[in-house]
Amino acid sequence: MPMPKKLSVLCRVEPGCLGPDGREHIEAFCNLAQQAMKHFAVDLVTWTLVPRYDKTLPEMEYSIDNKWLSRPQVSIYFNTLGQDLDTFEEVFNDKLTAFINLYLARKS
Repeated sequence: MPMPKKLSVLCRVEPGCLGPDGREHIEAFCNLAQQAMKHFAVDLVTWTLVPRYDKTLPEMEYSIDNKWLSRPQVSIYFNTLGQDLDTFEEVFNDKLTAFINLYLARKS
């Protein structure tokens, strides 16, 4: 069976996660976080981390070949790979939180 195409994950990061002056640091943080995330689930996904300035947009969006997927479609994609979407997102969020904490510790 051929390998499925890689999933593209767009993650919008809230400036507030970096504290009250987060807006001043969110661009740099997203650039660094994207570099760090290149090594997470690299066989499944490609990452794009951007600031979330517009709260009407979702935090996470998934696509394949520039076609946006619904959450149920993404869940099916993960299931075909023997993975669970919720678990994947939990692990990602844990990694992102750890990176936020590291970034804040270095900043202060």
